[in-house]
Amino acid sequence: MSRMIVFGIAVFSLLIVLALSFHLNFHLNNERGGGVVGDEWKIGVMVTIPPQAEFVRSVGGENVVVDIMIPPGENPHVYEPEPGRLINLSRARMYVMMGSGIEFERVWMDEIISLNSEMLIVNCSKGIELINEGGGAADPHIWLSPRNARIIVRNICEGLVEIDPANRSYYESNMNSYINALDELDRRISEKLSQMECRKILVYHPAWAYFARDYGLEQISIEKEGKDPTPEGIAHIIEQAKSEGIDTVFVSPQFSRETADVIADAIGGNVVVIDPLAENYLENMGKIAEMIAAS
Repeated sequence: MSRMIVFGIAVFSLLIVLALSFHLNFHLNNERGGGVVGDEWKIGVMVTIPPQAEFVRSVGGENVVVDIMIPPGENPHVYEPEPGRLINLSRARMYVMMGSGIEFERVWMDEIISLNSEMLIVNCSKGIELINEGGGAADPHIWLSPRNARIIVRNICEGLVEIDPANRSYYESNMNSYINALDELDRRISEKLSQMECRKILVYHPAWAYFARDYGLEQISIEKEGKDPTPEGIAHIIEQAKSEGIDTVFVSPQFSRETADVIADAIGGNVVVIDPLAENYLENMGKIAEMIAAS
């Protein structure tokens, strides 16, 4: 189904929903985890990817209800939003975009803004130094650095304070608590990875540049510019992995692992799944560090 057809269906569905009674909207909002804070509605927040949901909930606490534009398990490079998610978008007061060049946002942000021009747009990448992937494009995977995540949650806190200044101290207190947890995560990851002899990791999708930069690693990517390597490219990667003593290929669940399996077989190694889009950010990043350290 084309983008324009999907968007047209979404707009039609949106008009129907907006015509419903206040009572029905109240019922639907409570089913989604919404409700009221004191005498005010909770702040509806839409985010692009699952990790942002933990960031927003950690800062907003009981004052927010969060919905995710790209649900868990979907690939943000190709995902097209379902009409129901665009309907939820129409009720949001804030949209938290990653802002670092995620393909979904490059394709859809104009339409997203047009569906709800009143909501505040928060750019998570504000203040983050982006890594150039080549050809002028930035690596969009900024959230995979806990050090970047500190900046991201500050940006989110600023947005919530702009919408709800009366609760500034609440949001800032929550933000500081979560930043402390990020600092502890950063310390534990640094400690785990400092003992690695081989400082290179072989990955299918090149999502880990910021993580590698922070912890003195180098990622070797199988996929190049969104495409599988040629047979000659696969042979080169196999040769490089053998020469570096690499025996683990890290893959993301959002991508096919067929090529990774071929390379792992050739080097006598194994394939390990690490999810860059898991919603439980603190727990997930800790587990990923353990798996990398053990490789």
